[in-house]
Amino acid sequence: MNNLVYIVMDSCRYDAYEKARTPNMDRIAIGEKRYSFASWTSPSHYVLLMGITPHKSPVGVFASEVYKEDFTLWKTRLAVEELSFKSFVPELSLTAKLKKLGYRTSARVSLPVLNPFTTFSTHFDDYKLMSDHNDFAGMVDEIKFDPLKPTFHFFNLGETHYPYMLTKEDVPVLHGVHGVFKHLDDDNDKEDIEFFNQAKLDELKEKQVSCVEHIDKTLGELFRKCPEETWFIITADHGELFGEGGYFGHGPIFHEKVFEVPFLEGVVRGAQP
Repeated sequence: MNNLVYIVMDSCRYDAYEKARTPNMDRIAIGEKRYSFASWTSPSHYVLLMGITPHKSPVGVFASEVYKEDFTLWKTRLAVEELSFKSFVPELSLTAKLKKLGYRTSARVSLPVLNPFTTFSTHFDDYKLMSDHNDFAGMVDEIKFDPLKPTFHFFNLGETHYPYMLTKEDVPVLHGVHGVFKHLDDDNDKEDIEFFNQAKLDELKEKQVSCVEHIDKTLGELFRKCPEETWFIITADHGELFGEGGYFGHGPIFHEKVFEVPFLEGVVRGAQP
């Protein structure tokens, strides 16, 4: 059975990935545009951890056939021929299925809405919310592959989420946008935060592109730790709005850009760097 590494670049819209230089991701595959089933982190991750990947928005098909086909693809991803849609029933949980197959299951997440007290941690042997919002490198330092059994590593990366930066800068703390709920009841009337103008939104969009490139560089170190024939999936949970239609961010927004995400999968090709 193949080891599995599943990477979710939180809030990364497709065209940010498309614009970024991603030589390490390109060693896996060239990403395609797909569509998230939800517009914010929590419900989107629920779908991903069911074992359903972002969809292609096909026409002229029954939804049930799309789901069945997606579940069937796990045969190739994991090199387990007997897998089918029925194999995931009744739990409809990728993590539960992998544990039944004998996998060690591990997760590192960046967004507090995915914290270990939520149901997302269910069926993981090892589940941790990182203390730093931007710490893919720290995640890579911590991971280990079990030499006696296949391993599933799941990563939720905060680098591509607002404020899309790798260093501390003076930006407004926007509760909820920062991925936290604990301050939503605070009295924010004293805060007079002006909505970003388009120049600032364009700057933030470029920051997200830079963060994709940072993730790609860190991916090289992860490659060096992975056994041969490790299957990679790299995608996003949803996109982001940078002024299109007057919107910023994601969540309670219905706009196609907030659903457009990159998707790529496969094993690493080429010599190790």
